[in-house]
Amino acid sequence: MPLNKQLAAVLQSLEGVTPPDFGSLDAAQYRQFADSMMAAPPGLPMHEVRDLRVAGAAGELPARLYRPLAQKGLPLLVFFHGGGFVIGTLDTHDALCRTLASQTGAVVVSVAYRLAPEAPFPAAPQDCYAATCWLVQHAAELGIDGQRLALAGDSAGGNLALAVSRLAGQSGGPRIRYQCLFYPVTDAACDSASYREFAEGYFLTRTMMQWFWQQYLPDSGRGTDPLASPLRAESLAGLPPTMLISAEFDPLRDEGEALAKRLCEAGVAVQMRRCAGMVHGFISMAAFVEAAAQALAEAADELRKALV
Repeated sequence: MPLNKQLAAVLQSLEGVTPPDFGSLDAAQYRQFADSMMAAPPGLPMHEVRDLRVAGAAGELPARLYRPLAQKGLPLLVFFHGGGFVIGTLDTHDALCRTLASQTGAVVVSVAYRLAPEAPFPAAPQDCYAATCWLVQHAAELGIDGQRLALAGDSAGGNLALAVSRLAGQSGGPRIRYQCLFYPVTDAACDSASYREFAEGYFLTRTMMQWFWQQYLPDSGRGTDPLASPLRAESLAGLPPTMLISAEFDPLRDEGEALAKRLCEAGVAVQMRRCAGMVHGFISMAAFVEAAAQALAEAADELRKALV
């Protein structure tokens, strides 16, 4: 199937932007470039939106709470933003989190974990796990039901949601009812067929992903660690029911779908959907692309049902 027409129009609007030189790129410079490119459109109104400080693995972290309704005791959806472990902020994913809160009926808390290269692996997964535990421990004072807990994340955030689920299972941490993974990063190798087929020209490039991994894993030998590359785990048994959404024209497509297959083989309940005509990052384009909005609505519906 060709690229979705509405999505192709979005990509065409970016054609005049000069891409950075990843051979000499500084992470701080790229954040300035990328955050302006990732600026989110205005999001849906919420009953409450407030910034928090939550526990991380090495100190407090910023987070943002989205409460769609006034009532207390709503379920909790912890969200981890994408950006290759290097870029992305609470603001770049603000509209997406508002939509998730509105459509799931859950309180969404987006966590600003530490970024690489200043805080390389395993800082991000450790932060995300510590923040999730803190939110559950403080659920009563936040007016949420910490026993009805789900995780979600896009790209690197999907990787981090998986890491939190693994750590929770290994450490006797919070019980996670469901995880929703939008085109997750699952393998540091960057050598799948989709990486070769969509290496250039489809928003996310192979060169870009390799640069992200270099920032996140200064010791490339750690790329086999299951917390970094969940596809390399010996077993995926015991992870929570999962919805995994991939994009047809995405270098990460094959590694995400391979993870879904391995989850199924491990006895995990999985819903896997490949979105035709889409590229990496398309969920954040829901305001402009009807098919993206539909995929997001379907994911939110599954989260809502899991959190009843």
